[in-house]
Amino acid sequence: MENKERYTVTAALIYANGPIHIGHLAGCYLPADIYVRFLRKLGKDVVFVSGTDEHGVPITLKAKKEGISPQEVVDKYYTIIKKSFYDFGINFDVYSRTTKPIHHKTAQEFFLTLYNKGVFEEKVTEQYYDPVAHQFLADRYITGTCPKCGYEQAYGDQCEKCGASLSPTELINPVSTLTGEKPVLKETKNWFLPLDKMQPEIEKFIDSRKGWKPNVYGQCKSWLNQGLQPRAMTRDLDWGVKVPLKDAEGKVMYVWFDAPIGYISATKEWAQQNNKNWEPYWKDENTHLIHFIGKDNIVFHCIIFPAMLMAHGDYILPENVPANEFLNLEGNKISTSRNWAVWLHEYLEEFPDKQDELRYVLTAIAPETKDSEFTWKDYQARVNNELVAILGNFINRVVVLTNKYFKGEIPVDAPGSEHNPFTAAQEVVQEKINFEYLPKIAQNILQYKFREALQDIMNIAREGNKYLTDCEPWKRFDKKNPESAVNDEVASELTFCLNIIVQIATIAEPVLPFTAEKIRNLLNIDENTVQIIETDKPEKYAFSTIIPITKNHTINKPQLIFEKITDEMVEQQIAKLHTANQDNQSEETYEPIKPEATFDDFMKMDIRIGKILEAEKHPNADKLLVLKVDIGSEQRTIVSGIAQYYKPEELVNKQVTVLVNLAPRKLRGIESQGMILMAEDSEGNLAMINPESDFQTGATVR
Repeated sequence: MENKERYTVTAALIYANGPIHIGHLAGCYLPADIYVRFLRKLGKDVVFVSGTDEHGVPITLKAKKEGISPQEVVDKYYTIIKKSFYDFGINFDVYSRTTKPIHHKTAQEFFLTLYNKGVFEEKVTEQYYDPVAHQFLADRYITGTCPKCGYEQAYGDQCEKCGASLSPTELINPVSTLTGEKPVLKETKNWFLPLDKMQPEIEKFIDSRKGWKPNVYGQCKSWLNQGLQPRAMTRDLDWGVKVPLKDAEGKVMYVWFDAPIGYISATKEWAQQNNKNWEPYWKDENTHLIHFIGKDNIVFHCIIFPAMLMAHGDYILPENVPANEFLNLEGNKISTSRNWAVWLHEYLEEFPDKQDELRYVLTAIAPETKDSEFTWKDYQARVNNELVAILGNFINRVVVLTNKYFKGEIPVDAPGSEHNPFTAAQEVVQEKINFEYLPKIAQNILQYKFREALQDIMNIAREGNKYLTDCEPWKRFDKKNPESAVNDEVASELTFCLNIIVQIATIAEPVLPFTAEKIRNLLNIDENTVQIIETDKPEKYAFSTIIPITKNHTINKPQLIFEKITDEMVEQQIAKLHTANQDNQSEETYEPIKPEATFDDFMKMDIRIGKILEAEKHPNADKLLVLKVDIGSEQRTIVSGIAQYYKPEELVNKQVTVLVNLAPRKLRGIESQGMILMAEDSEGNLAMINPESDFQTGATVR
């Protein structure tokens, strides 16, 4: 039955300051592509939108590092990113960029609508200014200690350790990342989105959304429970979308104001190119708006962008925001600064024609509910033991036997046709596919459970393999009597298997589009031969036909769909990863050395050897531990943001260095009476500074 439901599906606008790596793919782009491809198979009206976010501090930081202009940075990486997506089969309708005139115009019109409606609050505030660089500092140009969890490298807008939303003035000991100087406060005027006043409406929106992932809903509720604060939608910068007001000279839009509007401007661009009307995709209440993102962008897509859309008044709100968690690599976080990553463009160069192998593995390990990990050994095992040994083996066996016994031409009516009913065994297999696997796969894809869908796709291949093994046609085929009835049975069995392969290609295409095309070419069928349709029956989804291959159809000669990944290939990739990481160590970025301190400044700090007597998790913060520490003269309670690095039971009786004359302050309701000193690497990993051997508790560190 025809169904033209309309969908606007977006995938996060990635900063154009570096190439795409597998963490990006697993986080949002591959899940979005699978979802969109399946919607299209169902005949839905879909526009799939993405692009590069080409404004904001990451771009200017990259330009400064490379000694080129911001425009040169975004031009370079836009080209690399777009080609990588295309070569990997990410099937965008439009892949745009936020430096295009159509985007600047759309964002400025959006801003003016909110301004003219009186939405913004105009405020003169004190903001940090770098007196050496002679410029106001954007949030990401400032780092300091998080007032919530004590993490010392929090940004001016957010702490990446505890996830707290911050303003730069909340940071303890703020430092300019441009010069290492302590910034000074200076008055400036900006326009704020009053999220505090909009909170009831935002809460109503969040609570009205059903079926959101627990991690998404939980993060939203955490922000709301803390209480939303007004957020400036303009910045004192020279790179970005200019604020279209007379008294806003030298100001651009906050990147998280203009970036999501990029979805709208990209849709406009697509509509112009295809002679369509863009407005129904953003303004019709019957349109489903879905945002695919990584978990670090949840607040912007679930709170700030919806608040902007509400304030504007003409736009629909997102129906779902299926954010994934993070993908780690070979035991560590993916790190672009340390080159600890598998870059997509490099993978495609080194593994030509193996796009689907990576698509398969990343789907199988997708971080849908928690962080997951990619290793080259696991990649090898999944390709060899699943794609090659199960799916590839089934296809190859059937094609080889069909060519061997019948020269590739089907001599009988296919099982399930009028003149050749299913056998009992065939009926069991086909009913399992029709009424168990296909509906589950469809529902799981539509519910963003791509890992589960993939498992059932492979289960269909397992069913086919088992059926073929049980039939044992290689033992029964009568070479001496080609016209025998047994040979007709063999032909019927192989034809049944060929039709299962077509069904697999159809349902697997959203995940494995290149494989589906190879199968169709191998079996000599058109991509429209079999479709997935929605029905009024309980199972809801069905194949348009289950017998596309029948009498007199000719298939092509055998050709392997997948090839094994060798140990040598894996060893090369692991060695490359470690070599690239080591080479990059010499280029590692370090914190700038702080301004000169006198000996008297140092002597003001009272640092002592302490011994941890008790340790437990903070009742109100997952990142914090509450420690009872003996510092010799007394015992202190110290709250420390080290929960992700140390288990409480590991810390008891450990000696640590403690800053004991730090002014006490409350962290999530518990007063901390000192600070444990830690070493921190460029990735934010922490390690304790301990005495070489057991030392006197309370001893002074000089």
